[in-house]
Formats: sequence, C-alpha cells, structure tokens
Amino acid sequence: MAISSLRPDDFEHRYAQVNGIRMHYVQAGSGDQLVVLLHGFPECWYSWRNQIPVLADHYTVIAPDMRGYNETEKPKHGYELNVLVADIAALIRHLGRERAHVVGHDWGGAIAWALAISQPALVDRLTVLNAPHLGCFGPGTGMSMRQMLRSWYMLFFQIPILPEILLRAGDFSFIERSIRGNAYDRSQFSDQDMHFFRQAIARPGALTAAINYYRRGLLHSGGIFKGTGLRVSAPTLLIWAEGDRYLGKELTYRTNQFVPDLRIKYIERCSHWVQQERPELVNRWLIAFLNEEKE
Repeated sequence: MAISSLRPDDFEHRYAQVNGIRMHYVQAGSGDQLVVLLHGFPECWYSWRNQIPVLADHYTVIAPDMRGYNETEKPKHGYELNVLVADIAALIRHLGRERAHVVGHDWGGAIAWALAISQPALVDRLTVLNAPHLGCFGPGTGMSMRQMLRSWYMLFFQIPILPEILLRAGDFSFIERSIRGNAYDRSQFSDQDMHFFRQAIARPGALTAAINYYRRGLLHSGGIFKGTGLRVSAPTLLIWAEGDRYLGKELTYRTNQFVPDLRIKYIERCSHWVQQERPELVNRWLIAFLNEEKE
C-alpha cells in the first residue's frame, strides 16, 4: 500500500498505563531495536504517518500521542518538562526495552533533547527535527529580535482561557492555517490529514493540554539537568527546514557546543512540518543515520 494512501485505521493502535496516565500509541514492525517517534504541537502520532511504515521494515516503531493529546489521557497537571520526559522513559521501559532510538519534532524534539540529556542510558541515537537544543533557545542565548517576534505565540499562550477561545474558532481552523497554510508543498497535506488533526485537537481537554506544554513545560524542568551541562552523549542528527516561520535556522548554530557527535541536515523551501512535507528525504536521512550503528 502506498504511504500516501494510508489511513489512521491502517495502523495498529495500543494503550499503556505509564507514569500515572493511560497513553495511546501506534506500533509497527518487529525489529530488535526500538524507534520512538515524538510529535509536536498541535499534532498527534499521525504526523509520523509517512515514517512509520518505512522504519517498520527494520525496526520496532512506536509513535505515541503525547500526554494530553488525541487519545492519551488529559490530566489537569503534569505538563512540566521533567514529567513529559518521564512519560516517554516509562513507555520505553513498559515495552521491555533498556534503550531506544529517539526521534522528535517540535515539542517532541524538545522532549527528545531533554531525555537524551537527563537519561543518556536510554537513548542509543537521537534525531531531532526543527526543535533547537535547549541550550540554544531562550533568554541569555543571544536570541535575535527576529526570533523573539517569531515566538510571540509562546507568550500569548501564557494568557488564561483566551488562547483556547481563539483557537477553537471556525472549527479549529488554525490547524489548516498553521500546517497546510504554511507549507511550500501543500499537496503533502490532504483534506483527510487536516480533518484528523482537527478531530484530535478537538477532543475534550486536548487543546488546553497542548497549550499547557507552553504554560508549564517551558518554565519547569524539575532539576533534571543538574550537573549535565546540557550535553548530549548520543550520536545526533538534527534535520532543519529552513522555511520554518516559527524557528529560525540561526537556532542551530551553537548546537555543537552541547553535542559532540552531531550531524546537521538543512532543507531549503520546506516548512516547520518537515517530516510531513518532505517525507522521502527525511526518511532517507533518518534510515541512513540509524544504519550507521550497524556498520
């Protein structure tokens, strides 16, 4: 079956009780090594629809709905970064694995960085897509005025209630505007895709949970980075779409100060939603990187 024709029901859906919540995830493949795919805002596991079947030829692949998203439980609390990291660590251990290849995009990328920094024994190889290393983003990192303006929504999300009201408008039309509307190649995002993402964020409690990542996760790490120097010991691939309207390419420039074993791949004329807009290229780079370990 062609990847582009896959529907949500074509995947195997599972549930696990981890870190105090019921987590939904999709699983494929039966390889000895585990690949964990972590999505960002405002998506769900489905943002990896083009990677799961390809990776499943060689690996066991899981793509969870992160805490609060889609079919995963939506508690009122627990959106601090240390808790989000603990969710993924618990899911890996639930599957009986001691280590995994971890891949993350956007907020999933931030959590992947944090997991690799704070629990290095769990991460074999790390791949991050359009999410800056935590030491390269934020106050005191020399962030440009342009990037501060790009990140206006992070401050907006700190306001109670109002973001939820505005993002619900027009049957969650912000999904269409922010994802397909910002893409260079809009043909990669079907009406079915937009419907599924809209349906996922419209589940009761999901929108507030997703915004709570910004309200809590950006400010609180629970001390998990103490003594780490924010260094990543795992071999790391950073894939960056240069047409990202939210996060500038300059956020990648200091990454090697924290990641000794680093490869960076840039993609011109591609939006923030890189693994969805350029799936063939991302898949090729990702598989080549994961296969390095076997050589």
